Amino acid sequence: MTPPARWNRYWDGKSRNYDREMQFLDRKLFGDSRAWACGKATGEILEVAVGTGLNLPLYPGDVMLTGIDLSDGMLDIARGRAERLGHPVTLRRADAHDLPFDAGSFDTVVCTLGLCAIPDDGKALREMTRVLRPGGLLILLDHIASSSRPVRGLQWLVERSPCRWRASTSCGARSTRSATSA
Repeated sequence: MTPPARWNRYWDGKSRNYDREMQFLDRKLFGDSRAWACGKATGEILEVAVGTGLNLPLYPGDVMLTGIDLSDGMLDIARGRAERLGHPVTLRRADAHDLPFDAGSFDTVVCTLGLCAIPDDGKALREMTRVLRPGGLLILLDHIASSSRPVRGLQWLVERSPCRWRASTSCGARSTRSATSA
């Protein structure tokens, strides 16, 4: 599946403010969940939807890391971050629906806060599983529909608001997926 050009344009444009927005959300909502997820990764790692590379400083030092993303804008920022950190990482543009790697290529696959923006999360998860070595570890961190009915209602309203509608139809982002939708 080739991603529509509008997704690339959306995420390229979003790359300029992405770190600031995510740092706020990490502080207020997600806490140290990124550090926890990346700290569990071992061996040869694939990070799907690497974005601007916010996770790069959180990985153990002895891993081999490959990151993919749809957006050249995001990847450019991730490359700069990797250089500043001195992290050897392979970054490439790729679609989570059709990973350009052989089956059994990685010990760990990580995707943090990216599944919400992947239109066919089930297909992406099948691809992530395909590229894992037998006994490999799939680490996922994302937001889903709240178990609290009032909060879930608020998520539903925000997802359907006119401002959110433009972003959702551009990039496929959804915050009301259930944990079992994949």
